[in-house]
Amino acid sequence: MLAWLMENMATIIISAVLVLLVAAVITSMVRSKRKGKSSCGCGCAGCAMNGACHPAKPETMGK
Repeated sequence: MLAWLMENMATIIISAVLVLLVAAVITSMVRSKRKGKSSCGCGCAGCAMNGACHPAKPETMGK
């Protein structure tokens, strides 16, 4: 078992790093979504679909 681990150490390390990177990206996307940020990162002002993907929120009464 130890010999197999030593022979495949590079593959194991690279796989672990890739799994960590994917987890970090997914975590970042979830946090951004919860904060209401756009997923594209460029903002909605210049986007042709700015009214379609983020509809206007209704105004609250008695501000």
